Amino acid sequence: MKHKSSQVAIGGMASGLCLLLMFLTGMIPFSEYACPTFAGLVLIAVAEEMGRKTAFIVYGATSLLSLLLAPSKEAAILFVFFFGYYPVLRTVLEQRIGAKPIRFGAKLLLFNVMIVLGYLVVINVLGIPDILEEFGSFGKYSALVLLLFGNVFFVVYDYTVGNLTEVYRDYFAPKFLRRGRR
Repeated sequence: MKHKSSQVAIGGMASGLCLLLMFLTGMIPFSEYACPTFAGLVLIAVAEEMGRKTAFIVYGATSLLSLLLAPSKEAAILFVFFFGYYPVLRTVLEQRIGAKPIRFGAKLLLFNVMIVLGYLVVINVLGIPDILEEFGSFGKYSALVLLLFGNVFFVVYDYTVGNLTEVYRDYFAPKFLRRGRR
């Protein structure tokens, strides 16, 4: 199933599904944070079926289209800077970094650096400086509190991505696609 036409078809469907999720950010309250995470999870199947290279191509195409077309630019930035590629990159980190504490520290550092960079882009490049002022008098501390909550969310997200990848490999692919582990 690793033919070019299969890669293009699956990549196109995955990109379409990711874009659909990114379009929901304009329609559903609080979806600016949920939809980019769900869109990134779609890439687990692409990476498992077509390989990481194809998954990164799908990520790139979806990132570009999200930045151009998604109603919430904040959600698009979250997808581009972290949630779009992390489910694919996570397997690389799991394979290459043996010691669990070092691997966890590397993943946490990656999350923090990329989220801070993403919000710097939102504030400085997209010209949305009042994004933190939405919190009123809490505003000056809100960035640190949001980053703290983001780190807690990341730990849960990392655990979820790992479990979903294993479920895909051990249950979904063998049962529904008739391949993989039995």
